This record gives sequence, structure tokens and C-alpha cells, in this order.
Amino acid sequence: MAFAAGGIDHHVAVDVEGEEESRRRAVAEEADLLWAAFERLPSAKRRSHAVVLPDPDGLGGGDGGGRGEGQLVDVRKLDRPGLQRVLRHALATSELDNANLLHGIKARFDAVGLEVPRVEVRFQNLTVSTDVHVGRRALPTLVNYVHDIAERILISSHLLRPDKHKLVILDDVSGVIKPGRMTLLLGPPASGKSTLLLALADKLDSQLKKSGEVAYNGMALDQFCVQRTSAYISQTDNHIGELTVRETLDFAAKCQGASENWQECLKELVNLEKERGIRPSPEIDAFMKTASFRREKHNLVSDYVLRVLGLDICADTPVGSDMERGVSGGQKKRVTTGEMIIGPRKTLLMDEISTGLDSSTTFQIVNCMRNFVHEMEATVLMSLLQPAPETFELFDDLILLSEGKIIYQGPIKHVVDYFKSLGFSLPPRKGIADFLQEVTSKKDQAQYWSDQSKQHIFVSASEMAAVFKESQYGTYLEANLSSSCGNKDSALVLPRSKFAVPKFSLVRACFARELILISRNRFLYTFRTCQVAFVGIITSTLFLRTRLHPVDEQNGNLYLACLFFGLVHMMFNGFTEMTMTISRLPVFYKQRDNFFHPAWAFSLPNWILRIPYSFIEAVVWSCVVYYTVGFAPTVDRFFRFMLLLFSIHQMALGLFRMMGAIARDMTIASTFGSAVLLAIFLLGGFVVPKGFIKPWWDWAYWISPLMYAQRAVSVNEFSASRWSKVSVSGNMTVGTNILISHSLPTDDHWFWIGVGVLLAYSIFFNIMFTLALAFLNPLRKPQSMVPSDAGDGRDVHINTDSNKNTIGEIFENNDGFEGQTECKSKKGMILPFQPLTMTFHNVNYYVNMPKEMQAKGVPEKRLQLLSEVSGIFRPRVLTALVGASGSGKTTLMDVLAGRKTGGYIEGDIRISGHKKEQRTFARIAGYVEQNDIHSPQVTVEESLWFSSTLRLPNDISRETRHAFVEEVMALVELDQIRYALVGKQGLTGLSTEQRKRLTIAVELVANPSIIFMDEPTSGLDARAAAIVMRTVRNTVDTGRTVVCTIHQPSIDIFEAFDELLLMKRGGRVIYGGSLGVNSVDMINYFQGIPRVVPITEGYNPATWMLEVTTQASEERLGIDFATVYKNSYQFRNVENLIVELSIPASGTEPLKFSSEFSQNRLTQFMVCLRKQSLVYWRSPEYNVVRLFFTSVAAIIFGSIFWNVGMKRESTEDILLLMGALYAACLFLGVNNASSVQPVVSVERTVYYRERAANMYSSFPYAAAQVYHGLVEIPYIAVQTLIFGLITYFMVNYERNIRKLVLYLIYMFLTFTYFTFYGMVAVGLTPTQHMASVVSSAFYSLWNLLSGFLIPQSRIPGWWIWFYYICPVAWTLRGVITSQLGDVDTRIVGPGFDGTVHEFLQQNLGFEQGMTGATVAVLVAFSVFFFSIYAISIKMINFQRS
Repeated sequence: MAFAAGGIDHHVAVDVEGEEESRRRAVAEEADLLWAAFERLPSAKRRSHAVVLPDPDGLGGGDGGGRGEGQLVDVRKLDRPGLQRVLRHALATSELDNANLLHGIKARFDAVGLEVPRVEVRFQNLTVSTDVHVGRRALPTLVNYVHDIAERILISSHLLRPDKHKLVILDDVSGVIKPGRMTLLLGPPASGKSTLLLALADKLDSQLKKSGEVAYNGMALDQFCVQRTSAYISQTDNHIGELTVRETLDFAAKCQGASENWQECLKELVNLEKERGIRPSPEIDAFMKTASFRREKHNLVSDYVLRVLGLDICADTPVGSDMERGVSGGQKKRVTTGEMIIGPRKTLLMDEISTGLDSSTTFQIVNCMRNFVHEMEATVLMSLLQPAPETFELFDDLILLSEGKIIYQGPIKHVVDYFKSLGFSLPPRKGIADFLQEVTSKKDQAQYWSDQSKQHIFVSASEMAAVFKESQYGTYLEANLSSSCGNKDSALVLPRSKFAVPKFSLVRACFARELILISRNRFLYTFRTCQVAFVGIITSTLFLRTRLHPVDEQNGNLYLACLFFGLVHMMFNGFTEMTMTISRLPVFYKQRDNFFHPAWAFSLPNWILRIPYSFIEAVVWSCVVYYTVGFAPTVDRFFRFMLLLFSIHQMALGLFRMMGAIARDMTIASTFGSAVLLAIFLLGGFVVPKGFIKPWWDWAYWISPLMYAQRAVSVNEFSASRWSKVSVSGNMTVGTNILISHSLPTDDHWFWIGVGVLLAYSIFFNIMFTLALAFLNPLRKPQSMVPSDAGDGRDVHINTDSNKNTIGEIFENNDGFEGQTECKSKKGMILPFQPLTMTFHNVNYYVNMPKEMQAKGVPEKRLQLLSEVSGIFRPRVLTALVGASGSGKTTLMDVLAGRKTGGYIEGDIRISGHKKEQRTFARIAGYVEQNDIHSPQVTVEESLWFSSTLRLPNDISRETRHAFVEEVMALVELDQIRYALVGKQGLTGLSTEQRKRLTIAVELVANPSIIFMDEPTSGLDARAAAIVMRTVRNTVDTGRTVVCTIHQPSIDIFEAFDELLLMKRGGRVIYGGSLGVNSVDMINYFQGIPRVVPITEGYNPATWMLEVTTQASEERLGIDFATVYKNSYQFRNVENLIVELSIPASGTEPLKFSSEFSQNRLTQFMVCLRKQSLVYWRSPEYNVVRLFFTSVAAIIFGSIFWNVGMKRESTEDILLLMGALYAACLFLGVNNASSVQPVVSVERTVYYRERAANMYSSFPYAAAQVYHGLVEIPYIAVQTLIFGLITYFMVNYERNIRKLVLYLIYMFLTFTYFTFYGMVAVGLTPTQHMASVVSSAFYSLWNLLSGFLIPQSRIPGWWIWFYYICPVAWTLRGVITSQLGDVDTRIVGPGFDGTVHEFLQQNLGFEQGMTGATVAVLVAFSVFFFSIYAISIKMINFQRS
């Protein structure tokens, strides 16, 4: 046995070596066999077949090779697991980056002697400027808005010279971006980085003035298609929220010809390899061939980009929008990048792509781009916000901009030496990128001055630019620009055609996307269809056939009213198409301008795929209403009725689509759209019969689509045999009498004319929609020009919708700078506050287990997000709350701040030793949210005044409050931009870092003792982050307790903190305590743990700390860092300190306040009212447009009903007058409700933040927001006077002062309750789009039961209650009785002979003497809607997760 055992030991090594050799030989033989099989394939099949290797670990499955052996497969038939296997082999590196893949592709090209296409971009003497208004003149107030319009008219008429300030954004810059070299674009805020990128991409706004040359491979921009050569990756993330990440990238790949590009590469490559007998790498060959075939669902190119950008984990998650949950902000930014780089473009212009990303993700993306540049000789110019040192080192070249001038361009490795030659040295432990962005700043430059023997004198950007031109790098650049450029005639590199793939393929891609969107919005379409059915049921029970007997003209009029209502309802049900179109325009414009697809490829699916929906709505309405009401019962007339409804719905969809594409703004579209609809509605042949239409409106009558629909539906019904009974009032049939009395034709062919015209209109409107998409651009939104920075009084800001970068120029008045700086150095605060300590011990937080996890079999009922978290936050100590994504940083902060409204909290939380009471804690705490949410229409100073007035105690005098606000503005360096408008984030107004400082200041003016800050430096460049951290540090030095969550900060930012609370996934603490000088305490703690990799010199301690504490590190070391911490001396020190500080100091009492809010309700109301007044005063697109519409509508209305007010000869005259009043109430009211919704929707998000900060209670805010009762009332009053006075005298109502006043009162109350209703619709629904859908249902019901279409005397008993709660019915009652209730003129009509007064009483149910009651009811409706809105904003929060 011993011998046998020894023999086995001896042979083991020999056998293993033999087996390994045999395995290698078998693999080689198998590869030879597979290649031989491949070579036997005909040439046509070679491009679609490849050798797919197995996974080494046997993962996968599916087509393309089972476990253990490769297969020769048709790559077109690979399933998802097969594609994943191909991708894994292609990206076979430990980091799964694209280095191996790109190196293999390049080697394959080199082997056959093919060169990869190259693009060199040059720009010479490039200058970009614009003319802007300065300061308050640029604020978008009502006066300035009207002033601008008048000024433009006078300037265009050469009657006035423009009085604007010239702003130079880029000042005579020149440079070269070389292929095969990574170029970083760096510069402080407002230096012109985005403008340079836009200029190179030929995407500058048309109103910017540009001079100089930009050339690609020596060719000017007008000689080829720039958009297909280069990709500009914007800072703004515009995506369709309903699509998933994968679907978004798949669509981009289809439109940009990603697969077709691989096909072009392979054609020549495969032939050359066959000729020369070259055998390619199977992994690279499989990848390239698989990528060359387009797939509808599983696209390898999309999977590759998802993997490179780290988006594979959220590939099937919807992108999301502001109100719909989706991917995170950082992931959305990567989707924006992926959408543009997925195509075959070789030139990438990338604008701040790292916003919202941690440094490791940014490093991974930049590293993959570097591989792409170096291997495939691509051309990349990338601007980054805060590049970490390791990311900065990935670049080859640098362009440094400041104030629109290039102050360095050259190799990145020489930049430090270059600035040293200017007298500026890089300090130790300082990132080069941070140094470069600060060295041009007047405030920061002095600290880098290295020659202590000389006094520092500020070196301006102009001086630096001049020195650079004379330096060796400047002269080398000049020589480069003077030399000729190769590749001038390369058509492959510089395409001339606009689109990458055949237009049929683009249309297919757009159709596929539209089908997905319809599927994702199926709730909306289902809701709208159910709404049609619901309104149809009400209509059918209102006009129920058992109550109608078609024996005379009077009952026939009710049938006609029902037919008309059906047409109007179907037409207005298409109104939501306008909001949907406008919401998708930003994405469309982005894709159109990048030549993803032509405009018609977008509009055609929108049109074609809505046809089935129109058919469904027509069928539903017809089936519910037609036989129930008792229309002509023959089958042919039923189907003709259905065809007509289908036609008018198609026409309406086209009309609203066209209006949305032309207006491009929801407020403008709803306002001017209402004017168009008013004309269509009034001139449709029912409200005003043809015989009563004035000659000057005849043309409009004949082009009104509703007129043709009304004629067709009337002829279809009243030419039926059941209406052929001879009338008792003449020799003609009842049907003919009804048609003639309404000036309608009697010939049956009018039905087909009507259908034909409606379908022709549908085609016409869709063609106009397509033309609007093709030729109109997004509306520009210019913004005021203001000094940008308290310290650098030299920047001037402007912003446009197409150039979302803040751009700058020298601000000439620098006087007083030094004095301001000295003032800011004083750390005292004039308002006293109580320094407080917060201790928390063993805090646990649970939420109910998500249903998705329960469905996967997780047995627990609750999910724990925080686990036994303990710590201390002390005055004058700045604490960093750090951890990987998902570690619970923000959750802990929300729990401690009392921001969590759900879940279960356990543990002990104390404030200076006393139990924490949330009602009192909210008064002494501030919370700086990650999202900078502010009212766009107020200035910086007004924002701070608003916060301080509501949150400081009411015993503080106005003078003291003013001094305190001034001090805070100086502390956070906002005093120089006090008059700047905040603007909309990402579109107008303040820059990102200015908004962040404003968010901090809004909390500081509340004089809190404890401040929580969630990611205060997120999305900022290095210099902006430094300014914000200086603000935070100054705040701590005043004696306050400040804690910040922070996401992988730079060395400077990290070491500005005093203490650290580090968390890991699962909400567990792994370090708590002092950081120490240069983070030495934290470093010593972790380096004291066995086998932890020590930090290298100069490395960022924050990055090192997060790297050594990852889950992978724990598995490698075999430890749990949370357990190690629990057993450490560090934890025991923290525990001892918690025990010590948890005991209240002698003589102290818990915090107490007499009320929940600092101010009483009257003060809250007055302050909110003042703010809302400013919001409306500075919303000219809302108010000016609304007043303009009112004037236009009044003129249209008055001219249609010209001089009918005193005609009282027949019942038709009275009904015409009633129709005039009915149309006025309904249309202007609906317009008010629609146009107020966007304004309220924006302010609602601000309300959520302010209410969480305990600024005010809901009721005073709602009362002021009902500025629509108080702030809105002056505008409604002006609107009422404009409309009332114009129409009263044009219609020629009775000249009686009492009747005029009553007319104006009823109009005013009507406009008011409609405006309030628009607010209610927003308050009760999550999105503005859903609000418009819900609103339309109520408009239809109010229209139906207003007493016009069916008089009160003919409404069935089971619906009469709705008549009495219909506000429009009360408006009609009040207006008509006030004008006609006392008229005793005798009139005659079908079935009636008596006075006007009797007609109103008998037929309409209107009695004289109800004026007071009617006014009271209308006021009650306004109060009711206001109350519902107040309750909705108090009780409902659609932003809760």
C-alpha cells in the first residue's frame, strides 16, 4: 500500500502536465476544424457566420455553443445568452473594459493594411458674441415683455437703434484637436467651454454672432454633414421617460446606422483576409460580425455601450422624468452620452458628461473613451467638472479656457511646468485640475504665487492669453495651424448625406418606438376611452329615447343638440394630443438636429398609429349613444355616424398636433389654440346658424371643419324616413324643417362631402404638423445678464435654451473688492442662536418589504435600511457622512432631520441631552436638499427675504432681519448677484453652483442651530465646489452644527471636514470619529486592520478609504468592517462620548416654542401673497398672452355676434343671444383653466420643499396661490374689463349701467372659478398632462348640462341635480336673466308665442329676481374649488417615494 501510494505521488505531476498538453492540442485541433469548416462556406455566408467560443466557466446557454466546445454559427440567429457570450469574450479583461476589443479590431485592420479613418478638427480666430440687456431691464416682467415686443417692432422698422450690451463669449481663439489624442477642455464657470463645443459641432444659436473658421480635415463646415461626423453630447438630459435605457440606445443605434457601419468595415476586411489567408481572432471576428446585423430587440452594439458606460445594471429600467421614477441623475447623464456615442461618429464633443457621477464611474468611462481614441485614432474633446487626479492623467492634451480666451493648449504633462514659469506653483496634495481652474480667479490666484520675493499682482486672463501666444506652445500651435491638413477628400470620414441609413429603416424604427410608447401609455388611452364611454352613458341617459318623440321640430332640436354635443366632445377629446406633442418636442429637436431621422419619419407614426385609437373612440361613442338616444335605427346610418365620428377625431388629433408643433409652449398653445377653437366652434353652424353669420365671417364658416361635420351628421339623421312626416306648420317634412331652420342642407350627398373634407383636413393638418417640425426651432428663452460671482466681479451671465452654458465677459466695475473680502472674513453672526449637539444611539429604520422582493420569495415583512447606527454631531464641527451608493447616507440624514413620512424608526435621538421633538426641532434645523428647487421668477435677494421673513422669530425687527440677510449673502458670496433672477434649472438664470449657494443661503437665513446638507457639491466643477465648501466652512465657524453627505470628494473638499461617519451597504457604520490633519486618524485606523492595502503618497484618502472597504475587499480579507468597528477602541470612544453628551446640562430645558410656525397665519398669507405677486408679474408668457388672447377672442366674438343684442323678434334671436353668452363663458373659462395649470405645476414643486421646511401651513399658501383669488384677481379683473367692455358694446346689449355691471360681475366670477378649477385639477393629479385629461371630462359635462344644449325644462329628473351643481349653468342663468329677464317684447317660435320673459321662464327655467342667489352660488363655487385646492396640497404629495 505504501509503495502504491508513493507511486501515485510520483506520477501526479507528470499526468497533470500531460493532460494540460493534451487539452491544448485538442483545443487547437478543434479550432483548426472550425476554421476549415468556415473556409468551406461560400463568400456570401462568410459575413454572417463566425466561431462562437464557449464560456470558460460554462455560463450562459442558448444558441452559439454549448458548454465546453465552440461552434460555427449563423450570428443572425444568436439569442440573448449567445450575444452576451460573444460580448464577454470580446471584453475579456479583468475590468471588462474595451481595451482588448479595440486593440483586436485595430490589429485586424493593420494585418490587412487597412487604415482607420481619422478626423482632425481646427478652429482659427473663432469669436462668438451676442447683444444682451443688462440687469433689471432683462428681467422678464410684464413691462419688459411689452417693451421688448415694441422695441423689436421699432428696430425692424429702422425707427430705433438697439440699446444692448455686447457680450463676447469666445474671444479670438484658435486651436487643433488631433486624432488619436485625448483632449480635456477645462476652465472655470462662464469661461465659454460649452460655447466652444457648440461652435465646433456647428450647433450655435442662430442669434449668436460668429466669426472665424472651423474645419474638419481642412474642409469647411458647409462642405459636408457635420452632424454625422461629430457628436455633441449636451449637458441637458432630454429623454422620453417611458422608454427603458436599452430601448433609448437601441433607437439611437438604428437611426445612426451603428450596425451598417460595422457591415461597411467587414466587406473589404473579409475579402482581404480571404485573399491573404489571414485567420482573424475568433472573439473579435464573432463580435464584429454579430454587431454588423441589426436586430429589433437584442442589439449587440447596444449591449456593448451599456457595458462600457456601466448601464447594464439598469438596462431595462425606464429612463424616467421629473414626476416619474426612473434611473438616477448620474445614470441619465450616461444615457445621454451613450445615445450619441453608439453611432459611427469619429469626433466626440462631450460637455460635462460626469455630472452626478462618482469618480470611479467617471474614471471607467473616460478610460474606455481613451482606449477608443488611442486604438481607433478617434478625435475627442471632453469638458469635465471635477476630474479626479487619476482621471485627469488619462488625457493627453489640455485646452484651458478663461473668460473666453485660451490660456494654455498643449500636452497635459507640461501644464504644471508652464504655469510655474508664470510664477504659479502647484501646492502639495492639490489636484492639478483644481489648481488650473482656480489660478485664473482673482479671489484664488494669490495662494498659488510662488515667488515670495515679489508682491503678487493679479494676472488677468487676457494677460495669460497673450503670454501663451508668445510661448513655445503658442508658437507650435500657430505653426500647426499654418500647415496643411491631410485626408481632405475622405468621403468616408466626412459624409455628405444627412442620414446614415435608408429612410424606410428610419420610419420602421420610429414606428417601433411609437408602438412602445402607446403600450407604456396604455393607462392614459384606456382612461380616455373610459371617459368617452362615461360621458356617452350620461349623454344617452340625458337624451333617453323614452323621453323623446320625433314628431315635431321642438323635439328634433334636442336630437340636433345631442348630435352637436357628440361632435364637440369627440373633437375636444383630442386636446390632450397637444400636451403630449409639446412634452416630446425637446427630444424630437435633439434627434432632428443630430439627423437621427427626418421630421416626417416622426410625424407619420404619430398619425398612422392613432388611427386605430380614433376608430375605438368612434365605436365606443356610437355603441353607447346611438341606439340609446334613439337616432335613425337603420344599420347603414349607424355605420355612417361612426365613420363621421372617426373622421372628426382624426381631424382633431391633426389640428391639436399642428397647434402644439407651431406654438412649442404649453401656455401659448393652449391660449392661441383656444382662439382658433373659439372660431371653429362658433362658426360650426349650430351655435350661430348660417343665416345669422355676418358677411365678413362667411369665409371662416366655409373653412370651419366643425361646419362640415355638423352638416354631415345632420343630413345623416334628418334625411331618414322616420323624419319624412309632413309638419303641422307647413307642407314640408319635419326633418326638412329642422334642417332649414338651422340653415343646414337637405341633400344626402353632404354627408360624403363632410367626411371627405374632414379627412382632407386631417391630411392637411398632419402635413402642417410635419412642416412645423421640420422648419421651426425651440423657443429661445433669453435670461438676464448679471455679475456672476461676489469674488470675481468680472463674469456676466446670459443663458439661452439652445446654449445652456453660462457664458461670461469682464465686468468692468471692480471697485470695493478688497473691502468686501475683509468683511467676509468676519465669522460672527448678528443674530444669536443656541449651539446644539445631536446624539443618536442604535438607530434602526425599517420600511415595508417591497412587493417585488416578496414576489421573489423573501419571507420578512420589513426591510431594514439602517442598522444600529450611532454617532454625534457637534457645534463648530463639520461632519462628513460618506458611503457607497445604497449605504443609507441620505436615509440616515432624513431620519435624523425628521423628513421621513413613512417607515418605522427605532433608537434614541437627543438634542443636547433632551429627547428630540420634531415640532420644535424643525424650527431650529435647516435641510439643504440635493435638488436646488426655487421659484424661477424671483431674484436671489427676494428668495432670501421670503425665507427669513417666514422662518425667523416674529420679535426680530425689520432692520435686524435686513442686516442678517445682508450678512448671509456676503457669507455665501451672493451679494453681487442679489438682483439676478433664479430662473429654471438647466434652462435659464443662475448657474449650478450659484443655485447651490442660494439653496444653502435660504436655510442659513432661518438662523438654524443644526444644518443638514445633502450632496452640497454634487454637479459642480472644482472651483464652484471650493466656493460652496468655503460657504459651508464659514457656516461651521459661526458655531453651528453642520453635517453633509458627500460622494467621493476631492482631497481639498474631504480634508475640509473635521469628523467622518462612514457607512457600508445595509446601513451599517464602519468608521466614526475624527479625520485628523491630512486624514491621518482615519488612515491610521484602517491601516491598523491586518492586510488592508496601505495608501500611497499623494493619493486621495477618500478614494482610498472607499476602495479598501468595498464588499470585494471584505471578501478578500475575510472580515466585516462593521463588526471590526464595533469591536474597536474608536467605537468605544464614540459610545463614551454619546453617553456623556446624552445627559442634559444642569439648568437646561428641552426646546419649546409657542407655535409650530415662526409667523402667524396672517403674516404667512401676506408674505406668500407678495411672492406670488412677483411670480405672476414676471410670468409674461402667461399673463400677456392671456390678455392678448382675451382681446382677440373679444374681437372675434363681438364681430360674429355684431349688433344682435337688441334683436328680440323670434325665439331664434333669443337662442342666438344665449349661444353668444354660452360660448363666451365656456371658451374663455376653459382657456383660463388650461393656461394656469403650467404655472401652478411649477410652483407646486417649490411648495413641497418650503412646506417640509415648516415655512408656512398649507392654507395661507393656498390662499395666496389663489392669487387666483388675490394675486390672480387683478389680472382676472383686467381680463374681464377687456372682454366685457369690447363684447358688450360690439354685441350691442341694452345700454343700461346696471346690466353692464352685472355682465362684468358674472364674467369675472366665471373666469375666477374656472381659474380655480384649473388649479384643483393640478392639485389632484400627479402630472400636468393627466390634469388636462381629467379637466376635459368635466368641461364636457359642464357643456352638456349648462342648459344650452338641452334646456332645463327638458332635462330628466334623474339628472336635474347635476344641472344645479354645474357652474356654467349658473353663469348662463345669471347673465341671461340680467340682460333679458325684464324684457316683455313679444316673440314667436316653434311651439311658443309670448314675451321674452315668459320664454325664459317656460323653456329655460330662468326666473327673474335670482341675481343675488346666482352671484352667491358662483362665489360659493370659487370658494369650493379654492378649498379643494388647499386641501389637496396639504394632504397629497406626489413626490413621496
